[in-house]
Amino acid sequence: MASTAINPAEYQPQLDEKAERIQNIFADFETPELEVFASPAEHYRMRAEFRVWHEGEDLFYIMFNQETREKYRVDQFPAASRLINDLMPLLVDALKPVKALRHKLFQVDFLSTLSGEVLVSMLYHRQLDDQWETEAKALKQRLNDEGFNLNFIGRARKQKIVLDQDFVIEKLKVNERTLTYKQVENSFTQPNGEVAQKMLEWAVDCTQDSEGDLLELYCGNGNFSLALAQNFERVLATELAKPSVDSAQYNIAVNNIDNVQIIRMSAEDFTDAMEGKREFRRLKDQDIDLQSYNCNTIFVDPPRSGMDEGTCRMVQGYDRIMYISCNPDTLKDNLNILSETHRITRFALFDQFPYTHHMEAGVLLERK
Repeated sequence: MASTAINPAEYQPQLDEKAERIQNIFADFETPELEVFASPAEHYRMRAEFRVWHEGEDLFYIMFNQETREKYRVDQFPAASRLINDLMPLLVDALKPVKALRHKLFQVDFLSTLSGEVLVSMLYHRQLDDQWETEAKALKQRLNDEGFNLNFIGRARKQKIVLDQDFVIEKLKVNERTLTYKQVENSFTQPNGEVAQKMLEWAVDCTQDSEGDLLELYCGNGNFSLALAQNFERVLATELAKPSVDSAQYNIAVNNIDNVQIIRMSAEDFTDAMEGKREFRRLKDQDIDLQSYNCNTIFVDPPRSGMDEGTCRMVQGYDRIMYISCNPDTLKDNLNILSETHRITRFALFDQFPYTHHMEAGVLLERK
Protein backbone atom coordinates (compact mmCIF):
# COMPACT_ATOMS: atom_id res chain seq x y z
CA MET A 1 0.00 0.00 0.00
CA ALA A 2 1.57 3.25 -1.15
CA SER A 3 -0.34 5.40 1.29
CA THR A 4 -2.17 5.17 4.59
CA ALA A 5 -5.25 6.60 2.87
CA ILE A 6 -7.90 4.04 1.97
CA ASN A 7 -11.29 4.90 0.55
CA PRO A 8 -14.11 2.55 1.59
CA ALA A 9 -16.09 3.78 -1.43
CA GLU A 10 -13.45 2.09 -3.62
CA TYR A 11 -13.65 -1.22 -1.79
CA GLN A 12 -16.33 -3.00 -3.85
CA PRO A 13 -14.85 -2.02 -7.26
CA GLN A 14 -11.42 -3.34 -6.24
CA LEU A 15 -13.00 -6.59 -5.01
CA ASP A 16 -14.93 -6.95 -8.28
CA GLU A 17 -11.66 -6.47 -10.19
CA LYS A 18 -9.98 -9.20 -8.15
CA ALA A 19 -12.88 -11.57 -8.77
CA GLU A 20 -12.58 -10.98 -12.52
CA ARG A 21 -8.79 -11.36 -12.40
CA ILE A 22 -8.81 -14.66 -10.51
CA GLN A 23 -11.43 -16.10 -12.84
CA ASN A 24 -9.22 -15.15 -15.78
CA ILE A 25 -6.18 -16.82 -14.18
CA PHE A 26 -8.11 -20.11 -13.91
CA ALA A 27 -10.00 -19.78 -17.22
CA ASP A 28 -8.29 -22.93 -18.55
CA PHE A 29 -9.87 -25.02 -15.79
CA GLU A 30 -13.50 -25.99 -15.40
CA THR A 31 -14.40 -24.05 -12.27
CA PRO A 32 -17.77 -23.72 -10.55
CA GLU A 33 -19.22 -20.31 -9.72
CA LEU A 34 -16.73 -18.24 -7.74
CA GLU A 35 -17.63 -17.69 -4.08
CA VAL A 36 -16.41 -14.25 -3.00
CA PHE A 37 -15.75 -13.42 0.66
CA ALA A 38 -15.35 -9.71 1.32
CA SER A 39 -13.29 -7.99 3.98
CA PRO A 40 -14.36 -5.04 6.10
CA ALA A 41 -13.54 -1.95 4.04
CA GLU A 42 -11.31 -0.58 6.82
CA HIS A 43 -9.80 -1.66 10.16
CA TYR A 44 -9.20 -5.19 8.88
CA ARG A 45 -5.52 -5.86 9.57
CA MET A 46 -4.69 -7.47 12.91
CA ARG A 47 -0.96 -6.73 12.46
CA ALA A 48 0.98 -3.59 11.60
CA GLU A 49 4.64 -2.56 11.60
CA PHE A 50 5.92 1.00 11.66
CA ARG A 51 9.38 2.50 11.58
CA VAL A 52 9.97 5.22 14.17
CA TRP A 53 11.38 8.62 13.18
CA HIS A 54 13.20 10.91 15.63
CA GLU A 55 13.11 14.64 14.89
CA GLY A 56 14.44 16.73 17.78
CA GLU A 57 12.07 16.19 20.69
CA ASP A 58 9.40 14.82 18.37
CA LEU A 59 8.84 11.14 17.70
CA PHE A 60 6.41 9.65 15.20
CA TYR A 61 5.64 6.58 13.09
CA ILE A 62 6.61 6.46 9.46
CA MET A 63 6.04 4.16 6.50
CA PHE A 64 7.63 4.10 3.06
CA ASN A 65 5.98 4.57 -0.29
CA GLN A 66 6.52 1.23 -2.02
CA GLU A 67 7.09 2.85 -5.39
CA THR A 68 9.25 5.89 -4.54
CA ARG A 69 10.65 4.59 -1.19
CA GLU A 70 10.00 8.06 0.25
CA LYS A 71 9.03 8.11 3.90
CA TYR A 72 5.79 9.63 5.15
CA ARG A 73 4.40 10.27 8.62
CA VAL A 74 1.68 7.98 9.96
CA ASP A 75 -0.46 9.11 12.87
CA GLN A 76 -3.37 6.76 12.11
CA PHE A 77 -3.51 3.70 9.85
CA PRO A 78 -7.09 2.95 8.70
CA ALA A 79 -6.13 -0.50 7.35
CA ALA A 80 -5.17 -1.63 10.86
CA SER A 81 -7.61 -2.74 13.54
CA ARG A 82 -9.38 -0.13 15.64
CA LEU A 83 -7.41 -1.45 18.62
CA ILE A 84 -4.09 -0.62 16.94
CA ASN A 85 -5.36 2.83 15.90
CA ASP A 86 -6.55 3.55 19.43
CA LEU A 87 -3.17 2.58 20.87
CA MET A 88 -0.88 4.25 18.32
CA PRO A 89 -1.11 7.91 19.52
CA LEU A 90 -1.19 7.01 23.22
CA LEU A 91 1.94 4.88 22.90
CA VAL A 92 4.01 7.36 20.93
CA ASP A 93 3.02 10.25 23.25
CA ALA A 94 4.01 8.14 26.27
CA LEU A 95 7.40 7.25 24.71
CA LYS A 96 8.45 10.83 23.86
CA PRO A 97 9.39 12.07 27.37
CA VAL A 98 11.03 8.82 28.55
CA LYS A 99 14.62 8.62 27.34
CA ALA A 100 15.04 4.97 28.40
CA LEU A 101 12.17 3.96 26.12
CA ARG A 102 12.71 6.24 23.14
CA HIS A 103 16.53 6.18 22.83
CA LYS A 104 17.49 4.37 19.58
CA LEU A 105 13.99 2.95 19.15
CA PHE A 106 13.62 2.31 15.41
CA GLN A 107 10.51 0.14 14.95
CA VAL A 108 7.21 -0.73 16.64
CA ASP A 109 5.21 -3.84 15.71
CA PHE A 110 1.60 -4.39 16.75
CA LEU A 111 -0.20 -7.75 16.91
CA SER A 112 -3.88 -7.31 17.81
CA THR A 113 -6.89 -9.59 18.05
CA LEU A 114 -10.65 -9.60 17.65
CA SER A 115 -10.73 -10.75 21.29
CA GLY A 116 -9.23 -7.44 22.51
CA GLU A 117 -5.64 -8.44 23.31
CA VAL A 118 -2.67 -6.63 21.80
CA LEU A 119 1.08 -7.31 21.80
CA VAL A 120 3.57 -4.48 21.12
CA SER A 121 7.16 -5.22 20.12
CA MET A 122 9.65 -2.34 20.33
CA LEU A 123 12.89 -2.78 18.39
CA TYR A 124 16.12 -0.95 19.31
CA HIS A 125 19.57 -0.23 17.93
CA ARG A 126 21.07 -0.66 21.41
CA GLN A 127 21.12 -3.17 24.23
CA LEU A 128 18.27 -2.87 26.71
CA ASP A 129 18.98 -2.51 30.44
CA ASP A 130 17.17 -2.58 33.79
CA GLN A 131 16.09 1.03 33.33
CA TRP A 132 14.32 0.13 30.09
CA GLU A 133 12.52 -2.76 31.81
CA THR A 134 11.44 -0.58 34.75
CA GLU A 135 10.04 2.14 32.47
CA ALA A 136 8.39 -0.40 30.13
CA LYS A 137 6.64 -2.08 33.06
CA ALA A 138 5.35 1.30 34.27
CA LEU A 139 4.09 2.18 30.79
CA LYS A 140 2.43 -1.22 30.41
CA GLN A 141 0.60 -0.71 33.71
CA ARG A 142 -0.48 2.80 32.74
CA LEU A 143 -1.90 1.74 29.38
CA ASN A 144 -3.66 -1.28 30.85
CA ASP A 145 -5.18 1.01 33.50
CA GLU A 146 -6.64 2.98 30.57
CA GLY A 147 -8.47 -0.11 29.39
CA PHE A 148 -6.05 -1.96 27.13
CA ASN A 149 -5.14 -5.65 27.47
CA LEU A 150 -1.53 -5.21 26.44
CA ASN A 151 1.89 -6.86 26.72
CA PHE A 152 5.29 -5.51 25.67
CA ILE A 153 8.35 -7.10 24.09
CA GLY A 154 11.68 -5.27 23.87
CA ARG A 155 14.08 -6.43 21.18
CA ALA A 156 17.69 -5.62 20.42
CA ARG A 157 20.51 -7.58 18.82
CA LYS A 158 20.56 -11.05 20.44
CA GLN A 159 18.21 -9.76 23.14
CA LYS A 160 14.50 -10.22 23.86
CA ILE A 161 12.72 -9.00 27.01
CA VAL A 162 9.11 -10.14 27.42
CA LEU A 163 6.58 -8.29 29.63
CA ASP A 164 4.73 -10.60 30.44
CA GLN A 165 4.05 -12.91 27.49
CA ASP A 166 5.10 -13.07 23.82
CA PHE A 167 1.69 -14.11 22.49
CA VAL A 168 -1.95 -13.06 22.29
CA ILE A 169 -5.03 -15.22 22.73
CA GLU A 170 -7.42 -14.83 19.81
CA LYS A 171 -11.04 -16.02 19.72
CA LEU A 172 -12.54 -16.75 16.31
CA LYS A 173 -16.22 -17.47 15.81
CA VAL A 174 -16.86 -20.34 13.41
CA ASN A 175 -20.61 -20.54 12.83
CA GLU A 176 -22.02 -20.85 16.35
CA ARG A 177 -18.77 -22.07 17.88
CA THR A 178 -15.94 -19.98 19.34
CA LEU A 179 -12.40 -21.33 19.00
CA THR A 180 -9.43 -20.09 21.04
CA TYR A 181 -6.01 -19.67 19.40
CA LYS A 182 -2.61 -18.81 20.83
CA GLN A 183 -0.81 -16.50 18.39
CA VAL A 184 2.91 -16.02 19.04
CA GLU A 185 4.94 -12.96 18.05
CA ASN A 186 6.74 -13.43 14.71
CA SER A 187 4.86 -16.66 13.95
CA PHE A 188 2.46 -16.87 11.02
CA THR A 189 -1.16 -15.95 11.71
CA GLN A 190 -3.91 -14.89 9.32
CA PRO A 191 -3.63 -11.08 9.09
CA ASN A 192 -7.32 -10.36 8.52
CA GLY A 193 -9.36 -11.67 11.46
CA GLU A 194 -12.82 -11.21 9.95
CA VAL A 195 -11.86 -12.94 6.70
CA ALA A 196 -10.05 -15.69 8.65
CA GLN A 197 -13.39 -16.54 10.27
CA LYS A 198 -15.05 -16.73 6.83
CA MET A 199 -12.28 -19.03 5.56
CA LEU A 200 -12.80 -21.41 8.48
CA GLU A 201 -16.57 -21.45 7.94
CA TRP A 202 -16.08 -22.15 4.21
CA ALA A 203 -13.70 -25.03 4.95
CA VAL A 204 -16.13 -26.51 7.48
CA ASP A 205 -18.98 -26.21 4.95
CA CYS A 206 -16.92 -27.88 2.19
CA THR A 207 -16.19 -30.92 4.37
CA GLN A 208 -19.61 -31.24 6.01
CA ASP A 209 -20.33 -34.69 4.58
CA SER A 210 -16.90 -36.20 5.25
CA GLU A 211 -16.11 -39.76 6.24
CA GLY A 212 -12.93 -41.15 7.78
CA ASP A 213 -9.91 -39.06 8.75
CA LEU A 214 -8.31 -35.81 7.56
CA LEU A 215 -4.65 -35.31 6.70
CA GLU A 216 -3.42 -31.71 6.82
CA LEU A 217 -0.06 -30.39 5.60
CA TYR A 218 1.38 -26.98 6.65
CA CYS A 219 -1.05 -26.71 9.60
CA GLY A 220 0.59 -23.72 11.35
CA ASN A 221 -0.90 -23.19 14.81
CA GLY A 222 -3.77 -25.57 14.03
CA ASN A 223 -5.94 -22.79 12.63
CA PHE A 224 -7.91 -25.02 10.24
CA SER A 225 -7.23 -28.33 12.06
CA LEU A 226 -9.31 -27.36 15.08
CA ALA A 227 -12.25 -26.03 13.07
CA LEU A 228 -12.33 -29.07 10.78
CA ALA A 229 -11.98 -31.68 13.54
CA GLN A 230 -15.76 -31.77 14.03
CA ASN A 231 -16.22 -33.15 10.48
CA PHE A 232 -13.76 -36.06 10.77
CA GLU A 233 -13.08 -39.04 13.00
CA ARG A 234 -9.44 -37.97 13.40
CA VAL A 235 -7.13 -35.25 12.08
CA LEU A 236 -3.41 -35.86 11.45
CA ALA A 237 -1.57 -32.59 10.79
CA THR A 238 2.04 -31.67 10.00
CA GLU A 239 3.98 -28.44 10.56
CA LEU A 240 7.73 -27.73 10.51
CA ALA A 241 8.02 -24.50 12.55
CA LYS A 242 8.47 -25.36 16.25
CA PRO A 243 6.70 -22.24 17.66
CA SER A 244 3.68 -23.04 15.50
CA VAL A 245 3.67 -26.68 16.62
CA ASP A 246 3.87 -25.58 20.27
CA SER A 247 0.96 -23.18 19.73
CA ALA A 248 -1.04 -25.91 17.99
CA GLN A 249 -0.58 -28.24 20.97
CA TYR A 250 -1.74 -25.45 23.31
CA ASN A 251 -4.76 -24.75 21.08
CA ILE A 252 -5.77 -28.42 20.96
CA ALA A 253 -5.73 -28.56 24.77
CA VAL A 254 -7.48 -25.25 25.47
CA ASN A 255 -10.30 -26.10 23.04
CA ASN A 256 -10.73 -29.59 24.54
CA ILE A 257 -10.33 -31.27 21.14
CA ASP A 258 -9.27 -34.90 21.43
CA ASN A 259 -9.10 -36.11 17.81
CA VAL A 260 -6.25 -33.95 16.44
CA GLN A 261 -2.61 -35.11 16.31
CA ILE A 262 0.19 -32.71 15.26
CA ILE A 263 3.56 -33.94 13.91
CA ARG A 264 6.56 -31.63 13.56
CA MET A 265 7.67 -32.59 10.06
CA SER A 266 8.06 -30.99 6.63
CA ALA A 267 5.60 -31.88 3.87
CA GLU A 268 8.47 -33.43 1.89
CA ASP A 269 9.55 -35.69 4.80
CA PHE A 270 5.96 -36.63 5.46
CA THR A 271 5.55 -37.62 1.81
CA ASP A 272 8.55 -39.96 2.21
CA ALA A 273 7.07 -41.40 5.40
CA MET A 274 3.68 -42.02 3.80
CA GLU A 275 5.29 -43.74 0.83
CA GLY A 276 7.48 -45.86 3.11
CA LYS A 277 10.72 -44.48 1.69
CA ARG A 278 12.13 -43.59 5.12
CA GLU A 279 11.37 -44.27 8.76
CA PHE A 280 11.21 -41.35 11.19
CA ARG A 281 11.97 -41.69 14.89
CA ARG A 282 9.59 -38.85 15.80
CA LEU A 283 6.66 -40.92 14.48
CA LYS A 284 7.70 -43.87 16.66
CA ASP A 285 8.31 -41.59 19.66
CA GLN A 286 4.76 -40.19 19.33
CA ASP A 287 3.40 -43.70 18.72
CA ILE A 288 1.88 -42.65 15.40
CA ASP A 289 0.92 -45.45 13.02
CA LEU A 290 0.32 -43.83 9.65
CA GLN A 291 -1.28 -47.00 8.33
CA SER A 292 -4.02 -46.78 10.97
CA TYR A 293 -5.40 -43.59 9.45
CA ASN A 294 -8.23 -43.74 6.93
CA CYS A 295 -7.69 -40.41 5.21
CA ASN A 296 -9.96 -39.77 2.23
CA THR A 297 -9.50 -35.99 2.46
CA ILE A 298 -6.30 -33.93 2.50
CA PHE A 299 -6.03 -30.24 3.37
CA VAL A 300 -3.06 -28.14 2.21
CA ASP A 301 -2.23 -24.50 2.90
CA PRO A 302 1.32 -24.20 1.51
CA PRO A 303 3.67 -21.18 1.48
CA ARG A 304 3.70 -18.81 -1.50
CA SER A 305 5.99 -21.18 -3.39
CA GLY A 306 3.23 -23.80 -3.50
CA MET A 307 3.84 -27.55 -3.35
CA ASP A 308 6.74 -29.37 -5.00
CA GLU A 309 5.88 -31.98 -7.63
CA GLY A 310 6.47 -34.91 -5.27
CA THR A 311 4.00 -33.52 -2.75
CA CYS A 312 1.47 -32.84 -5.52
CA ARG A 313 1.74 -36.47 -6.64
CA MET A 314 1.25 -37.67 -3.07
CA VAL A 315 -1.77 -35.37 -2.65
CA GLN A 316 -3.34 -36.90 -5.78
CA GLY A 317 -3.75 -40.13 -3.81
CA TYR A 318 -6.68 -38.66 -1.83
CA ASP A 319 -10.29 -38.58 -2.99
CA ARG A 320 -10.80 -34.97 -1.90
CA ILE A 321 -8.23 -32.18 -1.80
CA MET A 322 -8.87 -28.85 -0.11
CA TYR A 323 -6.26 -26.28 -1.09
CA ILE A 324 -5.92 -22.78 0.42
CA SER A 325 -3.46 -20.62 -1.50
CA CYS A 326 -1.93 -17.20 -0.94
CA ASN A 327 -0.46 -17.22 -4.47
CA PRO A 328 -2.83 -17.95 -7.39
CA ASP A 329 0.13 -18.39 -9.77
CA THR A 330 1.63 -21.33 -7.85
CA LEU A 331 -1.89 -22.68 -7.23
CA LYS A 332 -2.39 -22.72 -11.01
CA ASP A 333 0.91 -24.59 -11.46
CA ASN A 334 -0.14 -27.17 -8.87
CA LEU A 335 -3.60 -27.52 -10.42
CA ASN A 336 -2.00 -28.45 -13.73
CA ILE A 337 -0.94 -31.65 -11.95
CA LEU A 338 -3.91 -32.11 -9.61
CA SER A 339 -6.49 -31.65 -12.38
CA GLU A 340 -5.13 -34.75 -14.13
CA THR A 341 -7.02 -36.81 -11.54
CA HIS A 342 -9.41 -34.37 -9.83
CA ARG A 343 -12.04 -31.78 -10.77
CA ILE A 344 -12.70 -28.48 -8.99
CA THR A 345 -16.07 -28.53 -7.19
CA ARG A 346 -15.74 -25.38 -5.02
CA PHE A 347 -13.84 -22.19 -5.88
CA ALA A 348 -13.47 -19.22 -3.52
CA LEU A 349 -11.77 -15.82 -3.28
CA PHE A 350 -10.97 -14.51 0.20
CA ASP A 351 -10.06 -10.81 0.29
CA GLN A 352 -7.42 -11.01 3.02
CA PHE A 353 -5.52 -7.98 1.66
CA PRO A 354 -7.91 -5.26 0.43
CA TYR A 355 -6.61 -2.54 -1.90
CA THR A 356 -3.56 -4.65 -2.87
CA HIS A 357 -2.95 -7.08 -5.74
CA HIS A 358 -2.72 -10.00 -3.29
CA MET A 359 -5.43 -12.66 -3.48
CA GLU A 360 -6.18 -15.65 -1.26
CA ALA A 361 -7.94 -18.51 -3.02
CA GLY A 362 -9.60 -21.73 -1.94
CA VAL A 363 -10.45 -24.77 -4.08
CA LEU A 364 -12.02 -28.10 -3.27
CA LEU A 365 -11.10 -30.89 -5.69
CA GLU A 366 -12.79 -34.27 -5.92
CA ARG A 367 -11.59 -37.34 -7.76
CA LYS A 368 -12.93 -37.63 -11.31
